[in-house]
Amino acid sequence: MDSQLHGQWYRGGTSKCWLFSGDEMPADRAQIALALTAAFGSGDDRQLNGIGGASSTTSKAAIISPSAIPGIDISYLFAQVGIGASAVEFTSNCGNCASAVALYAIQNGLVRPTGDRTSVRMINENTRSVLVAEVATPDRRIPTDGLETIPGSAMPGVPVNVFFENVDGVSTGELLPLGQATSRLDVGTRTVTVSAIDAGAPACFIAAESLGMTGIETLPEVRLRLPELLAVRTAASPAMGLSIEGEEASPAVPKIGIVAAPQDYVTTTGERIAAGDCDILVRMVSMFDPHPAIGITSAIAIARDAFVEGSLVHDILGADHPAHDTPTDDDQEVSIRIGTPAGVVTCRVQLDADGRVTRLGVRRVARRIANAAIDLPDVDIALPLVG
Repeated sequence: MDSQLHGQWYRGGTSKCWLFSGDEMPADRAQIALALTAAFGSGDDRQLNGIGGASSTTSKAAIISPSAIPGIDISYLFAQVGIGASAVEFTSNCGNCASAVALYAIQNGLVRPTGDRTSVRMINENTRSVLVAEVATPDRRIPTDGLETIPGSAMPGVPVNVFFENVDGVSTGELLPLGQATSRLDVGTRTVTVSAIDAGAPACFIAAESLGMTGIETLPEVRLRLPELLAVRTAASPAMGLSIEGEEASPAVPKIGIVAAPQDYVTTTGERIAAGDCDILVRMVSMFDPHPAIGITSAIAIARDAFVEGSLVHDILGADHPAHDTPTDDDQEVSIRIGTPAGVVTCRVQLDADGRVTRLGVRRVARRIANAAIDLPDVDIALPLVG
């Protein structure tokens, strides 16, 4: 008889994630990968034989457990599940899925509502980042639906503010893995200007003009430039200490995208965005395709780079932006408005009195889509006995 895997399907921000209780999954990551690739149908590039959505934003999972760490409610392991290849990436995190994880924790009794807004403190096992998600729980009720929307998704959900703490150097040990705010990187016959930063997730941002781009490219236009963008990832990975020279770079990190100064553009839904409505233009790559909006860990990296003097993001924002000022009050908050193909995503950056970044956050929405028993094909997976 085929094995069954019990999971819950959630939308978190602009992603969809399958969420699993830690006590229903193997403890070994290799076994987890076997279970997930079997469940998602990863060997097929359409994932027709499984639950995967055949895109990087819909082929995600997380395994959630209560945390034994004082002050932390839950821990979760994020998995980017392969499409067309039976492989799973455990090297990064997903802020969109983190909003779903927080809602899952409340809806499944891991965290009890405490007021109109309930904080869920989480640790991401991939990067050891600490996240705090504030979930709307009006009148201390467990939420089942909500009315808020965000750029990149017209459908409403439960409001969730996701904040990242202690983001600097989570993967490499260095905020600036290349040793400086801006570097020149040789990519084939071209030299490009980049800012490499490790904040929330390792990321490498490319000056759009280095590639003859503008920053307002549509998704099909970015797709035409994928070979060049992926070549930057291949070059940046060993330079940032994320892989060994000659070794195949992870498709998940570093996050890769182009950045440019604001100008007028039209979103994928036809909305007109004026140059004055955003602080920076960003076009990101998600695995092997353009991201329809922006991953939250990428948004966190952009916002953190805004406070690195001499970085591409810092310089694009310009001297008049609050990111260039020293705060005069404790816990000052600065907003970074990121122009993405789907619209403007705002990242909130909280600073102490000395101008040091303490937390970075983005507003998301989440909702549970389904509760399911997933039939697995006949593979050798040691699933725990539950119930």
